Amino acid sequence: MAFIRRNILEVTVFVCGAVVMIYEIIGSRIVSPFIGTSTYVWTSLIGVILASLSIGYWMGGRFADKHPKVKYLGSAIFVAGGLISLNALVKDVVLATIASAPIGLEFQSILASVLLFGPASVALGFVLPYAVKLRLLSLEDSGKTVGRLYALSTVGSIVGTFAAGFLLIPFIGSVRTLYLIAASLILLALLLAPFAVSRTGFAVLMLFVLGVVSNESSAYYLWRVHELHDLDTEYSRIRVFRTTDPKTGRTMRALATDPYYVQSAIYLDGDGLALRYTPFYHLARHFRPGFQKTLMIGGAGYTIPQEYLRTYPGAVVDVVEIDPAMTDIAQRHFRLEADPRLNIIHEDGRVFLNEAASGQYDVVLMDAFGSLFTVPYQLTTIEAVRNIRRVLNENGIAILNVGGAIRGPYSKFFQAEFATYSAVFDRVLVFKVNPDSTDEQVQNLIIVACRSGCNDAAALDPEIAKMLSHRYLAVFPVTMPVLTDDHAPVEYYNSFAQRSRSR
Repeated sequence: MAFIRRNILEVTVFVCGAVVMIYEIIGSRIVSPFIGTSTYVWTSLIGVILASLSIGYWMGGRFADKHPKVKYLGSAIFVAGGLISLNALVKDVVLATIASAPIGLEFQSILASVLLFGPASVALGFVLPYAVKLRLLSLEDSGKTVGRLYALSTVGSIVGTFAAGFLLIPFIGSVRTLYLIAASLILLALLLAPFAVSRTGFAVLMLFVLGVVSNESSAYYLWRVHELHDLDTEYSRIRVFRTTDPKTGRTMRALATDPYYVQSAIYLDGDGLALRYTPFYHLARHFRPGFQKTLMIGGAGYTIPQEYLRTYPGAVVDVVEIDPAMTDIAQRHFRLEADPRLNIIHEDGRVFLNEAASGQYDVVLMDAFGSLFTVPYQLTTIEAVRNIRRVLNENGIAILNVGGAIRGPYSKFFQAEFATYSAVFDRVLVFKVNPDSTDEQVQNLIIVACRSGCNDAAALDPEIAKMLSHRYLAVFPVTMPVLTDDHAPVEYYNSFAQRSRSR
């Protein structure tokens, strides 16, 4: 303790440097259930926090020259802790309001970052210039002093970065990390300048308590009513919950990683595919009769691989799922069991495609970007599609689910992906999951890409025949260029479609 008191300013800049980076990294997890985790979100968070810190540096430097006292530095840190506590208290209301606003994703991201993460970042910007002012004893050692404090702040930022990614998010969770950093700042402020309880101090402490109580109470209520599990993994924030199928009235367990789309679902009273687009993966038996070896990129709840194993006794399925925690969730909540015909590879889908042997699969199923909010661009490009064609055997097919519109302002991503597959495969077909949707509506669209011609014969199987009747036969102009590793602006394309969700 004596060491800390002798070096309290050094400890302060180290801790606050760590807090800034932790706050920035968990920011993406805080906003993801409402506006996703696209490049726009990260760009906005980084830009707004850097701008807020700059304002804090400027204001803190001016204030430190006029009032060079430790108690004012402690007050700034105390206020920062209070603002982070306020963030924990109001984040859901603020983000729900922003997500419903009829503005583009880029503006939603900026607005969310400014309102939730800007104020505390300004307060944290006070720390460095104040610490420098308080530590400077003479001009002779000013360079050494400034350099040491900035180095400690940067080391703190490095420690905070690794702590957030490797420890706090996977093991504590994003919301509880907010409590942790708010409590750390409040305690640091009290260590810097112990003071009697004032109205401001009492308000900050009440904000902290209310933030913790409201979030924990809400989580408990949602768990009791909807069996909601809010989980942070190394790759995403995942929500697993109980709901009801609006068409059948059957109870389901669903998995979602963004505000509008369910990535996986199962019926709790039996087997069968619960989401409307998933049965279309059975088109494989029409376009590639007698298929045996299948590659699926994107596991999520593993509902489709399990359905394949139940339906096709001779099928062998390789599933490439980047997130090991997703597999654990599927085992705990979606009835995933070990099977000698199921091979799970925890790897990025693109990395796997780059290294996979040629001609080994009859079918490739793509379900890694069923959402408009979290599209891994590296799986959309012509380089990725060439690898998909390469790993297929001569008569192989690829089936993928794409969210978007066929025509109009919301069609950019679908049209770009259609153009990309058309440039690589001999023939590409499109199916509308809901035939009643207009061409301009955002919807689930199934693309079937055939390496050497598609089967045009009528289907005797009534299930397949019904799905074939959903084929889109009209000619539509393709106006978007092919996606490439060098230029694949999928977030920009999808930002247009996302605006339709808030109309």
